[in-house]
Amino acid sequence: MSNVSDSLREAFFMFWETLWALVLGFGLSGVVQAFVSKDDMQRLLGDHRPPAVARATGFGMVSSSCSYAASAMAKSLFQKGADFSSSMVFMFASTNLVLELGIVLAILMGWEFAAAEFVGGPIMIVLLVALGAVFFGRDEIRAARDRLSGTDVSGRDHREMSGVSDERQAELDRAPWRQKLASKAAWSDAASYTIADVKMLRKELVIGYGVAGVLAVVVPMDVWSNVFLSGHGFWTTLENVFLGPVIACITFVCSVGNVPMAAALWHGGIGFGGVISFIFADLLALPLVLIYRKYYGPRLASKLVLVFWAVMSAAGLAVEGIFSAFDLVPTTHPDEVVHTGFEWNYTSVLNVVFLVAFAVLYWLHRQRERFGGGAGYAFDPVCGMQVRTHDAPAFRTFGGRSYWFCCEGCAERFEREPTRFASR
Repeated sequence: MSNVSDSLREAFFMFWETLWALVLGFGLSGVVQAFVSKDDMQRLLGDHRPPAVARATGFGMVSSSCSYAASAMAKSLFQKGADFSSSMVFMFASTNLVLELGIVLAILMGWEFAAAEFVGGPIMIVLLVALGAVFFGRDEIRAARDRLSGTDVSGRDHREMSGVSDERQAELDRAPWRQKLASKAAWSDAASYTIADVKMLRKELVIGYGVAGVLAVVVPMDVWSNVFLSGHGFWTTLENVFLGPVIACITFVCSVGNVPMAAALWHGGIGFGGVISFIFADLLALPLVLIYRKYYGPRLASKLVLVFWAVMSAAGLAVEGIFSAFDLVPTTHPDEVVHTGFEWNYTSVLNVVFLVAFAVLYWLHRQRERFGGGAGYAFDPVCGMQVRTHDAPAFRTFGGRSYWFCCEGCAERFEREPTRFASR
């Protein structure tokens, strides 16, 4: 019981240390999702030349940090005509270069890890495009696009069922930025994206912080030393960066939820490069691997996983090499991940400020119909994510009502238990 209470205490204070950063990141992501059109993104990602790759990186950096949402968004962009490699770059950037990830890394682990994220992210993207050009064959990509195009979400035109015409949606998307920024409806939609992202990621966050608390308190140091080599120079780093993505795959935790786990691994004595490759590998969580297989077919999905693994490990190795050359690799592992006690410091002040901001966002979300928001949007009844009905990845009907989903996985879960989710 003592271990349980200590683990819960550790998990709570890891969450408390990063609370304001999470609110800030989710809030900014909600604004971008509400104000930037998916059609605009698709149109600008038609190839994998440097300008398109740069745009895909930028769009990803300001999008939702949820790995599942990123995979669904990348699939949707590709399905609508975006280049496959650029779509994958978008997915990488949205899970490894987002603001909240960098802030949480800096708070829990130190500025070196936050810097490593933004150094290693571009390295991964360059390697992904280079390896993709070699291993992702045109015929395989064409077959994957045909596979997606041939799977209508429900046998119906869900644009027609959305109640928002193509012309009306185009009008909403083309509204001037000045008009959007002055619109209560637009801000209420942005707030709804924020609340929806929090609902969608709540399990990831609870599992991530909870498992990290257990790892930091219960798992002895010699367990990590038996799994990860130490004291063998380059071979230690090589083994660590190779195993980092494996740990990420079997723990099932992704998105921001894997940062507290990374902090616990660093506390346990894993090398710098291994921790970095683990953080980068949130797109290799086993449920996501199964999603890739369904989206793109077994052959292309297998190549995708192997390329991801190679890219993430190579980026971890490269980052450790670069940081070692400049003597920036942290040399000491902390005795504790966070201080497990309340203090009146900048963290507490920021948490209070951002909790008030979150309350305002929640109020805007609850009042969006009053402000004229919600036109063309729906909430996924399974995960709670807000989606545009005009181009939602999946659509189903039940009991005479229409439901839209962030991905086919949520739609299939709805089909298995429609009564449960339809009541939400």
